[in-house]
Amino acid sequence: MNHGKNHPVIIQGGMGAGVSNWRLAQAVSQLGQLGVVSGTAIDQILARRLQDGDPGGHMRRGLDQFPFRKMADRIYETYYVPGGKAETHPYKTLPKYSKDCPRELNELCIVANFVEVNLARQGHSNPVGINYLEKIQIPHLPSLYGAMLAGVAYVIMGAGIPLKIPGVLDRLVNHGAVSYQLQVTGAKVGDDTTIRFAPCDYMESSFAPLTRPNFFAVVASNTLAATLSKKANGRVDGFVVEGPTAGGHNAPPRGKLQINDGGEPIYGERDTVDLQEMRELGLPFWLAGGYGSAEKLRLALAAGGSGVQVGTAFAFCAESGLQDNYKQALLKKAISGDVRLFTDPLASPTGFPFKTVQLEGTLSEREIYLDRPRICDLGYLREAYRTATGMIDYRCAGEPVSVYVSKGGQEERTIGRKCLCNALVANIGQPQVRGGKYVEKGMVTAGDAISQIQDFLPPNSLSYSAADVIAKLLEAES
Repeated sequence: MNHGKNHPVIIQGGMGAGVSNWRLAQAVSQLGQLGVVSGTAIDQILARRLQDGDPGGHMRRGLDQFPFRKMADRIYETYYVPGGKAETHPYKTLPKYSKDCPRELNELCIVANFVEVNLARQGHSNPVGINYLEKIQIPHLPSLYGAMLAGVAYVIMGAGIPLKIPGVLDRLVNHGAVSYQLQVTGAKVGDDTTIRFAPCDYMESSFAPLTRPNFFAVVASNTLAATLSKKANGRVDGFVVEGPTAGGHNAPPRGKLQINDGGEPIYGERDTVDLQEMRELGLPFWLAGGYGSAEKLRLALAAGGSGVQVGTAFAFCAESGLQDNYKQALLKKAISGDVRLFTDPLASPTGFPFKTVQLEGTLSEREIYLDRPRICDLGYLREAYRTATGMIDYRCAGEPVSVYVSKGGQEERTIGRKCLCNALVANIGQPQVRGGKYVEKGMVTAGDAISQIQDFLPPNSLSYSAADVIAKLLEAES
């Protein structure tokens, strides 16, 4: 069943925020494939699960496994609400990430990553992975440490060029101090843009060396794959080759951005990865973006790949964190042939195209988007920039226009930008409540393969499991 140096054939996509949760990753890994949790906003998600009363006691179970007891107890005491908060009450507002984060936020980040990986690993002995977005840079160091404390076996990272992550993993094995260069718009030579993290500042006792996880980079071009394999500051173990048919953030088209009549970016031959060049790098790779079928798995293996990464099929299965009402609505649309996707070149504050599912009652509806107050209170996608006084500040094209412009941002960059941070957390049933009345709306993302998700449904059913997905995909190997 396994190809490529005993790595799993199927990688379950790490879909944020919280769609690829511990339940989904556990279900996939139990079946011998690679279950992957999303590390995006996981600190926020843990805090909100606790404020919801920790249904089932799973967060407490994960916290009880954390090796630094005082830290775990602080997190629990700070956020746990017995019986859960009232529906009309807001969740606590966490500090936003900044270059010099407060200790409480780093602690929450370490613990949250540990808990998610630890829970996904329970009940079996197979590997579990975690997925991060390179562009959400500030939490990288405490996140990786927390995941490694939990024994994560794979770190998968896309949405950027993570040249320095392999070296960070190497140093964290022995709890060494690590650093990471923050991308700061307008930074000048001599500016201190380095994020630093020393595990010894957080350890409550001595701890044995950790296991260095495999590192896979998500790439959309041969150039990026070659750069990472040659210039990374440590070992790159493989690649996930992702095309623009995948859900979530897509890499922008190479060259000058062109828009079709429907308002979507146009991808061409330059955006197609040459698999012969990938093979010549000598590292295992998995194909992603529209590869969620037995036939596509067969093609990936025949092309020299080690397998496929599949996101959309798992996003709508029973174990994923996506709200059930969204799953049901979109499965019905897929069955009727009425599901519609839009690759929005403007939605994300990052400037990357973002693929959205057109679904009533979500931010994909123009009226709902226009009715939402422009608030940026989570801030994961904020841009760091240099102020006129040489300090580092942060701005987001999804925040109030006047605020963004006052920070030197261009007003035209705010047009059409949506608050993905709040929307994606709302997708998993944790919407922020404002003023006791306004409830944040979700915005669902999926890949082009959403039009085929009904293929995984058992007869006379409107629900399917991760096991159904894997069984369907592995028909290629029978």
